[in-house]
Amino acid sequence: MPSLSAKRVALALLGSAILAFGLCHIHARAEVTEGGVLGLSLLLDHHFSLSPALTSLVATALCYLVGWRMLGREFLWYSAISVGGFSLFYALFDLMPPILAGVAAHPLLAATVGAVFVGVGCGLSVRAGGAPSGDDALAMALSSRFSLDIRRIYFISDLAVLSLSLTYIPLRRILFSLLTVLLSGQIVGLLQKKRKKETDIPENSPSPIDGRQDL
Repeated sequence: MPSLSAKRVALALLGSAILAFGLCHIHARAEVTEGGVLGLSLLLDHHFSLSPALTSLVATALCYLVGWRMLGREFLWYSAISVGGFSLFYALFDLMPPILAGVAAHPLLAATVGAVFVGVGCGLSVRAGGAPSGDDALAMALSSRFSLDIRRIYFISDLAVLSLSLTYIPLRRILFSLLTVLLSGQIVGLLQKKRKKETDIPENSPSPIDGRQDL
């Protein structure tokens, strides 16, 4: 096990907590979904009552199993911390009574506020050197294997999950979800730029979210 920075571990856990809160108390209650593994977890939660605390962990593990050879060991450790933290915090938040119910009752507001939680949560995890979602690792693997533009892989995966979400979310709400995906991506991009200025995080460490920013 490599030597891990306490500061980066704390940052990864903070990001996981913010992300879990936004998904549990805003997106899930307002039926605003996400793309990728996060959106798939919400989809399974709706149709099969499978908690994202479990499904996100399993799906992410499978994605990293495919892409682990293309990721540095240090990245995998910080990602594991982010993923585990998300599952733990989501399970804890799920036990609480509804919070920010007024926000969740208004789809446009929920999409916007939820995007801030998702963007900041993911962005902090990226600054820590990892990622709370496994679709990043899977996208890298597919890009390398089939020589595809990684940005297109992200777009296709998000679009596929949002299309499946039409089975329980009206088209109007899916449009709000698209707003969330675009806005949260921009927030992650801003935080990722700040990450490059951190002296304790190597400049050449993998940055899985970068491909989302130019869509």
